[in-house]
Amino acid sequence: MMSTQVRRNRLWSARLTQHIDQAHAIPAPMVEGSLTRMVGLTLEAIGCQAAVGDRCTVLAGDGTKAEAEVVGFAGERLFLMPTGDIHGVKPNARVIPTQRAGSVAVGPELLGRVIDGAGQPLDGKGPIKCKGRTKLTGTSINPLLRPPIDEPLDVGVRAINSLLTVGKGQRIGLFAGSGVGKSVLLGMMARYTNADVIVVGLIGERGREVKEFIERILGPEGQRRAVVVATPADKPPLMRLHGAWLSTSIAEYFRDQGKNVLLLMDSLTRFAQAQREIGLAIGEAPATKGYPPSVFAMLPHLVERAGNGPRGQGSITAFYTVLTEGDDQQDPIADSARAILDGHIVLSRQIAESGHYPAIDVEASISRVMHEIIPQQHRDSARQFRQMLSAYQQNRDLIAIGAYQRGSDPRIDAALAMWPNMQKFLQQDLQEKVEFSASVTALNTVLN
Repeated sequence: MMSTQVRRNRLWSARLTQHIDQAHAIPAPMVEGSLTRMVGLTLEAIGCQAAVGDRCTVLAGDGTKAEAEVVGFAGERLFLMPTGDIHGVKPNARVIPTQRAGSVAVGPELLGRVIDGAGQPLDGKGPIKCKGRTKLTGTSINPLLRPPIDEPLDVGVRAINSLLTVGKGQRIGLFAGSGVGKSVLLGMMARYTNADVIVVGLIGERGREVKEFIERILGPEGQRRAVVVATPADKPPLMRLHGAWLSTSIAEYFRDQGKNVLLLMDSLTRFAQAQREIGLAIGEAPATKGYPPSVFAMLPHLVERAGNGPRGQGSITAFYTVLTEGDDQQDPIADSARAILDGHIVLSRQIAESGHYPAIDVEASISRVMHEIIPQQHRDSARQFRQMLSAYQQNRDLIAIGAYQRGSDPRIDAALAMWPNMQKFLQQDLQEKVEFSASVTALNTVLN
């Protein structure tokens, strides 16, 4: 009979040998798989192991390679979403995991360049060699480490500077239907905002707008301090998501260098629609007007990455355009965005159709940090202007048909007298820059 001590010694010896073998073992080779099904844009593969976010190479029948990313799994099946063209892919095509998940190149070399959602140059100026790398999905910041927003930001637009003051590190939404002037207003702020670096994310919009935005809106001067990430509407939904994440990752890099960054994203709605396409394609159940729950979980994850960095770092002031389909302000994406942003600027189709630009509906717009970053006199002036504007708008129909008699209400009489100057104050030419101090002075002039 073997003694108890001998058995224990042999057991410990076996465990130690196994531990040493594992420590010196050569990593197992990548396990290849094969495609079994393709439905819409979703590829299903079996026989390979990869994590969500990992990249895979799919070998097409004609010898070309297509890249795809793991977006989900069920049992032994992996759900892949292509990041480019997949023509030529056949059943049982080889799938090779590459395990390149969530890392992007960043650096000052990006300034003045136009790139796609994968970080590849679109401007024909040669390759971009960045030394730094960061996570595509970012790293969460403890909210208690973020300093409060306490400094106004000059965006060069009179109505916003004076009545909807924006602070450094604030996140604002531009809400409007199609063709009301969101991109034009975004371009004005890109040219005139006092920021060290501008990051522009053109997500899911018309390809024509990319060149126009760069040449007509940014111009040579603006482009030198800007990075443009363009993933137009004809790109796969996964690349549209990557375009938004990459734009934010680049903004985070410059913020961590102590820069004050202006992040302009056009549009948050296209980002949500791209995630809807992916969610529905892999079998996620729709929740609200066709949007699956993952959309409403992903929106705050993207937006919360903007804002002030920890003390000693810079800030990201972000403007996100939100397309209100059919001019419905209760659209699920618009409603969700209002709840997670620090304010919203609403553009009105009725105001735009009257030839009034920018078509800002001051009554429906709000900046949630304005009262914390401006002096009391400015606050009183803005409130008085809103009251006069509201008094006129509420009685506009009576005034138009001549049913209102002057002297009936002193408040309406004052609004009538101020209306021509208020209209002139709210309008601004696209090529006109109005600094913050001049905006406040003009506001006081109208009231006095």
